[in-house]
Amino acid sequence: MRSVFAMVAVGLLAMMVWSCKPDAVEVENVKMNSSEAVIVVGNTYKLSAVVTPDAAPQDLVWKSNNTSVATVSGNGLVTAVAVGDCIITVFAGSRSDMCRVTVVERSSDPDNPDDPQDPDDPDDPDDPQDPDNPDDPDNPGGGDSADGFDLNGASNAVFTVAASHTVRFSRGNLQYQASSGTWRFAEHQYDYIGADNANISSEYSGWIDLFGWGTSGCYFGRPAYQPWSSSTTNSDYYPGSNLTGEYANCDWGVYNPISNGGNQAGMWRTLTKAEWNYLLFSRNTVSTLGYDSVRFVKVTVNGTAGLVIFPDNYTHPASITAPTGVNDIRLGFSTNVYTLEQWAMLQNAGCMFLPASGYRQGTSVRNAGTAAHYWSSTYTTSNGAWYLYFLNNDLYVTYNYRYMGQSVRLVMDAD
Repeated sequence: MRSVFAMVAVGLLAMMVWSCKPDAVEVENVKMNSSEAVIVVGNTYKLSAVVTPDAAPQDLVWKSNNTSVATVSGNGLVTAVAVGDCIITVFAGSRSDMCRVTVVERSSDPDNPDDPQDPDDPDDPDDPQDPDNPDDPDNPGGGDSADGFDLNGASNAVFTVAASHTVRFSRGNLQYQASSGTWRFAEHQYDYIGADNANISSEYSGWIDLFGWGTSGCYFGRPAYQPWSSSTTNSDYYPGSNLTGEYANCDWGVYNPISNGGNQAGMWRTLTKAEWNYLLFSRNTVSTLGYDSVRFVKVTVNGTAGLVIFPDNYTHPASITAPTGVNDIRLGFSTNVYTLEQWAMLQNAGCMFLPASGYRQGTSVRNAGTAAHYWSSTYTTSNGAWYLYFLNNDLYVTYNYRYMGQSVRLVMDAD
């Protein structure tokens, strides 16, 4: 009899413990970044989705109802296979959302003004993505834009970052406005936010440009995943490995459309640790200015200290004195000083400029104007990630805590 009472007591206790468990948070909604898309055969289109509430499971399942027209990967990358229509559906819990995809052939008629998918149409006045459009008022004469960047904000010049692989840099550091949820590139390469990053919050109507590592807004199981995250606890941040592959959506440029950078997710990405090192210390460029390869030089532009990165094929403007201390990590910022007029010529020649934009720890901004911290997409441990660091008398790739707010300069693959 005693054993029967014991069994009953154990059962009642189990029921009490079970009843004390909190209910799982259910998915209330899932919303894609696009409801329809037109893709040229062979091209790709990056879809993303937001699950609400944040506490609900963030697992997404992507499916195409016609894989002979378009396929979709596990992270929402759609590949156009053949002409036709299909539906891409994303599932989160019991909720779903759809995007209608139309796949078209690239026009074989170079004079068809009605084909928005034809990037080689020189007579289409309504195609803002056509760099050769002679009737584009924002790009007089067609071809590459006058300031060294194309209409998507990508540099005309290319930069080798690995054997046989090149990229184009974005026109400025990445910036974010929480009140509108808008991402953009800085208007000028020498622009940075500085002290105002201390205002970081989910409701801040100004702009920020110093971010914790992997804070693209894509949820992967840790609370500090939004760009306004200011926690100083490393374990609050992205828990995976590199910001690539399965976790690519934690990369700011992969997950988000950049308003003045093509406005479509999946166009940009962050350099890896290996790519930063190759770009600055191993790359072979054209021989000029008395150097076998010109990779970088520290300068001051319009009163802003920073680093110039030379393109693979560089011709120095004849009217500007050649810089000294090229490839010298110990060189100070004040050795080479350029006015805005001189910088415009250097930029048109393909030079990129990374301003010394400082870093943020919690809500405290430090070293703005004297040092720079630019994230890579490569992790070190569960607490750290690699980044490019430079100041007046040094330059190297090292690692830092993930909670540190640092600059992001995105690139677009060129090959």
